[in-house]
Formats: sequence, C-alpha cells, structure tokens
Amino acid sequence: MKKRIVVIGGGPAGMQTALRLKARGMEPLIVEKEAETGGKLRGWHVLFPTFTPAGEVLAELRHRVREAGIETMTSAEVVSFTQHEVALADGRRLTADAVVLATGFTLFDARIKEEYGYGIYDNVVTSADIERMLDEGRVAKADGSRPKRIAFLHCVGSRDEKVCQQHCSRVCCITGVKQAIEMKRLFPEADVFNFYMDIRMFGPGYEELYREAQQRYNIHFVRGRISEASPTIDGGIQIKAEDTLTGRPLRMSVDLLVLLVGMRANDDNAALAAAAGLERAPSGFMAPRDPFLGNVRSNVGGIFYAGTVSAPKNIGETLNEAAAAADAAVDYLNA
Repeated sequence: MKKRIVVIGGGPAGMQTALRLKARGMEPLIVEKEAETGGKLRGWHVLFPTFTPAGEVLAELRHRVREAGIETMTSAEVVSFTQHEVALADGRRLTADAVVLATGFTLFDARIKEEYGYGIYDNVVTSADIERMLDEGRVAKADGSRPKRIAFLHCVGSRDEKVCQQHCSRVCCITGVKQAIEMKRLFPEADVFNFYMDIRMFGPGYEELYREAQQRYNIHFVRGRISEASPTIDGGIQIKAEDTLTGRPLRMSVDLLVLLVGMRANDDNAALAAAAGLERAPSGFMAPRDPFLGNVRSNVGGIFYAGTVSAPKNIGETLNEAAAAADAAVDYLNA
C-alpha cells in the first residue's frame, strides 16, 4: 500500500511537496486552514527579480495539484500533530506515516512600530498593502490623487531588538527595489526613496535589479532609518531620519510612506512544537535537525519541514526545499 504523508499547509511549499511526494509514489494529503490554497502567494502582484505575475505561478501549481489528483482539505485547521497523527480543530484525527510541516510565516504587524503611524495616519501603508493595490490596479494616495514623492522604509520588524525580531527577513530589500521600480513605472514624475540599514542583494538577478533601479529609474537610496513619521496639514507624511553616510539629519514630506514589513514566526509554532516534541530556533521558527545535512528534517523522526516555517526564504528557495523535504520523507519511509 502507498504510504500516506500529511502535508500541513497548502501554500507554495505545501503544494510543491505534495507534487513531489505523488511523483515518488506516495499518497500525500494537503491540509490547509484557509478556504483555498496558495498561502501568501495569493496576495502578491509580481515576483522579483523577473516581474513574473504571481498569479501565473499560483495557477500553475494549483493546476498541477489537480492534474495529479492530490487530495486537499481546506478550511481545516491543525491544532496538534505527531509523526503518526494530525488533530484538527473540528475534532477529526488523520493518520499518517509521516508529516511535512509547511505552514509558512506571519507578516510583521506594522502597527507595533507606532512611531511610523501605520493604521493611524493616511498614506502610511505596508509592502503587503502595495502588492494588493498593484494587483487591484488602484495605487494612489488616500484621496485618490497621484503621489509625487514616495518613501520606502526597510527592515520594519526585522533586525530590530526592540520588537524581539533580531533576524533578517532576507526578501525585504529586494521587495523594496521591485516595488520602487513599479512605482516609477506607474508614476514616472515621482521621486522615490529607499531608506535602508544595509542593502542585501543575495539572490540571482537581485544585484542587477538594484543597479537598474538606480541607473535606469533614478531611484534614490539613503542609508539611514526613519525615526519618526507625522501627518502634515495637506495630508502628506513628514519623516525624520539621519543619513548615516554623511551624518546629516534629514527631514522631508512624502505623499506615501511604504513600510517593508518582515517575516516572523507563526504564533502557533510554540504549541505545535510542544505537542510534537520539536525544537525551535531563538527566532521562533522551527529548527532543522542540521543546517547542512538535515535542513529539511526535524529533530523527530518522520516529521519534516518545507519552506518558510524554518526561516525566511524566497519563492524559488521555497519550491526547491519543498522537493527536498518530500525526498527526505520518502527516503525515511523506504529505509
């Protein structure tokens, strides 16, 4: 009989894991707490660095899952699990020969950083809001007018000890570059600024896109963190910062302030880890058994990790790791 592997999470990592498991002769079951699969990819407009529509990637993954005949349970929240049993919030229990955890991450709540005024002032938005606005074709100021000066602030909820988020979310820098280019394409007359601590262009094509943002689109990059944002009488946002390269304080008014929010560990990671005997990293993400030779294996036999449940990653890394997690689960069961 085919071995049954429950994949917890129906985002890109979960779907790719299930596809690989099916191809290897297993019987995967995707369990997704939302009403539909896709995870955070559902809220994305285009993907860096190629500007590939996120909807195309998502549609293809869903198509492959349907074509493969993979069983999928939606609106099914997992409350606890072991390597042999998965308990759902409605009381159902699913048996399994192995489990792959692919529950992803949670976006940092920008309202925690009150000094930036998210949720308080008009025209302060997050990178996730911008993706949604781009997808819906309605990027504008709160009053519907075209922004003439736009500022992006990096590392909101990343590398910040004050909010217990000391890790780097990795994809915020390239997201800021991508979105800044999208703003310039929409509003060629606008001045666009990126305020950053360090620019980290770690992926293929990222450094080239960063250079293109400066050389082709004349996007300004300022090394310095915004310390405060406040509303102006005309509905704009006044920001205070320091250019740490020149040591000079800066003050400017912008029409739109975009907070590049980072990834944080899911709130339920602690409870899930405790029930299954799993280890977590200091960041709250799940800790792999070994970062080199066992990066998709947990410290418990029969439980595996795929995607951003263990650390921030981009879509390409997530999909590759999902395939590796599936292979590790198959090898474990066939041993």
